[in-house]
Amino acid sequence: MSPPSRRLQTKPVITCLKTFLISYSVIFWFTGVILLAVGVWGKVSLEAYFTLASEESTNAPYVLIGTGATIVIFGLFGCFATCRGSPWMLKLYAMFLTLVFLAELLAGVSGFIFRHEIKAKLGVAYNNALTNYNSTGGSSSSSSAVDIIQKTLHCCGVNNYTDWSTTEYFKASGIPASCCKDSTNCTPETLKDLDKAGQEVYTVGCFARVTHVMESNLGIIAGISFGIAFFQLIGIFLSCCLSRYITNNQYEMV
Repeated sequence: MSPPSRRLQTKPVITCLKTFLISYSVIFWFTGVILLAVGVWGKVSLEAYFTLASEESTNAPYVLIGTGATIVIFGLFGCFATCRGSPWMLKLYAMFLTLVFLAELLAGVSGFIFRHEIKAKLGVAYNNALTNYNSTGGSSSSSSAVDIIQKTLHCCGVNNYTDWSTTEYFKASGIPASCCKDSTNCTPETLKDLDKAGQEVYTVGCFARVTHVMESNLGIIAGISFGIAFFQLIGIFLSCCLSRYITNNQYEMV
């Protein structure tokens, strides 16, 4: 059994570490809420871009939502483990933080390395979406994504509005109404004539604008992910230190 003076020196350290770790867990819990919000926002605002890139419904927003929900749960677990002062719970919490750190770091690095491949894939997908726009063999989700993008970003075609002239849809119906600046001025006759349509539709291509929007938003998401990833290191350090001090204090009391 260790001297009482040594135990008295250890207790303030444990109290201090508990205070820091509880504060950290609360902040960690808020980061989970932020990821949840980003996932919901991505599902609502970026679904058209994800759909176009993957040519089917994507699970990316759901991954963020699921990750955020998991962090919220473990953030509460971290607070509970700290209040209980259980070494094995604190070690479990540190293990979870380590897994989150590695997963987020891997995802961020992969996204950075393959960003050019993602951009190239998006260009091919957009061309295919125009070629198969509203055709029997095309995807209705990709056609809807094209309409949403053209309306939202005020653009038309891949490089410009004349790209539509090579599609089967143009031969039957002209340029889609989603390219129109003002739908009241876009008659079927106007949309079938490239010269007349040039005055009534957006002339800027969508590919440059889509990639700009994707890169801007992915940059925000990547920044948040990297910030949260390195933030885990603080929690891992505090959890391991507190677990060790509590274990040593228990041995000293024996």
